Amino acid sequence: MQKLTMKDLDVKGKKVLMRVDFNVPLKGGKVADDTRIRAALPTIQSILGQGGRLILMSHLGRPDGRRVDDMSLHPCREVLEKQLGGRVFFSDECVGEKAEAAASKLKEGEVLLLENLRFHPEEEKNDPEFARKLARLGDLYVNDAFGTAHRAHAST
Repeated sequence: MQKLTMKDLDVKGKKVLMRVDFNVPLKGGKVADDTRIRAALPTIQSILGQGGRLILMSHLGRPDGRRVDDMSLHPCREVLEKQLGGRVFFSDECVGEKAEAAASKLKEGEVLLLENLRFHPEEEKNDPEFARKLARLGDLYVNDAFGTAHRAHAST
């Protein structure tokens, strides 16, 4: 199968499910170093500038397949809003009805950040059904998380 690049994609009006690497250090509930978030900005801005409806997914830390409030991606949303200069929606789930409803409400040029993928043990187990649930959220998939591309995880 030929891999496409961003230059090959027409994202206008499409829901773009994008794997990013927002595995950033947190201190006191805030992002201590936003380097990885800033690294994703060119691709994020390209998709938004072309009228894509962007759904971002990432992991943060090692919560061992359970919800750990201190490993929420919510602080990343706050940083991303500042960097983009606009609202970033947040879903406290990454799969299921809540995530699907949030993704379906997006308009062109809007962003949704999903909660930590690793809150689900299926992510690190590379569970095919979990991958299908994630895939239901988007029309296109973009992997911008080079540092995690080698992992056999459902989101990659």
